Amino acid sequence: MQLNAFDTEWPHEMPLAAKLRPRTLDQFFGQFKIRTQLEKLVSHPRHVIFWGPPGTGKTTLAHIVSGQIGRELHLFSAVTSGIPELKRLIQEMLDRRNQFGKESILFIDEIHRFNKSQQDALLPYLENGDFLFIGATTEYPHTSLNKALISRVSLIELSQLESGDLEQILHRGILDLARPELSPYVPELARLSNGDARFALNQLARLAAFSAAELTFKDRVLKELFEHARQYDRNANRHYDVISAFIKSIRGSDPDAALLYLAIMLDGGEDPEFIARRLMVLASEDVGLANSQALQVTSNAHYVVKHLGMPEARITLAQATVFLTLSPKSNSVYLAVDAALGFVKENPTIEVPGHLSNVSPDKKSYLYPHSYPNHWVEQRYLPVAVRKKFFIPGESGSEKVLVDQWKSVTKR
Repeated sequence: MQLNAFDTEWPHEMPLAAKLRPRTLDQFFGQFKIRTQLEKLVSHPRHVIFWGPPGTGKTTLAHIVSGQIGRELHLFSAVTSGIPELKRLIQEMLDRRNQFGKESILFIDEIHRFNKSQQDALLPYLENGDFLFIGATTEYPHTSLNKALISRVSLIELSQLESGDLEQILHRGILDLARPELSPYVPELARLSNGDARFALNQLARLAAFSAAELTFKDRVLKELFEHARQYDRNANRHYDVISAFIKSIRGSDPDAALLYLAIMLDGGEDPEFIARRLMVLASEDVGLANSQALQVTSNAHYVVKHLGMPEARITLAQATVFLTLSPKSNSVYLAVDAALGFVKENPTIEVPGHLSNVSPDKKSYLYPHSYPNHWVEQRYLPVAVRKKFFIPGESGSEKVLVDQWKSVTKR
């Protein structure tokens, strides 16, 4: 039997997610952690940016605020339009206010798609309060938005919806569709929708296109519905969470976990060169001198990935990942350079000792190490005023070998 629900189009009907969009906060499901913030936003309107995963209610909340405070909502997409279109829309809103006394709300979806100059174009209007501004983004605002813009708005984070909330939303959808026989699918639809209400309702609408006979093959129906439903946004929270788990698993020497998170990134379409660059950073930060081959292995992996491409590059990335995971760990160099940088920043200009300088008459006092046994001679290199150790040797792998050799030569 060939399941063909995806061939069905809905040209004459409003999408189910749009049809069921709540109009008040009382009808809004989930997000209980920020309920108080949302109530204050309605009672005391202010510029705000909603951020969080897709399908968590960012656009819906803009509609709710608009309806409950009685201001006209003007929708603008940062994906499809630029500054000229934005300026025309703003001028129209200002004209409506000046001529008819009508206050407006400007809602910009995917605000992170605006570059710095485009975001800056909003600042004078926000400063003057010419309209109420609501933005929405799936990206972490502190890395994707200008500080000047963030300083003029409130940030409200939305989380993925809980399965219980999604189940309530899906049951409302089933009532609207008048298809009670779809109810047995609700728990699985909720579980597999990644906390995304819009996606869950879209899947429910597609499910409604299956015949009663097809619906009896539950496993096959669900497989077709969710075959490509895994969520991974290269620019959103999921991206940062997975790469963080990947790095921490390598640092914690767990190859199975590291490979799992690598697979999640590759399956989600992550840039393989980005992964290779992170491995190079990790080679110095977390493996360091404990395995002197780590940086070479990851540098080679980056070269191969850059010139080979997917899908073959997955093998090279996996090899470098497992190599780092199994390697002994040391962060002595990472701590040492940060300690040295911190010392430099906390002190006035540090003068170079005369015997180490390039032009000082005292440079004749410099002792050339290669002229001495074992290519070393007792000599002061730190400035006299600096009495601080920055490098604290580790005791793992090849670092211990290097340190022991160093101690034997320098009599430390």
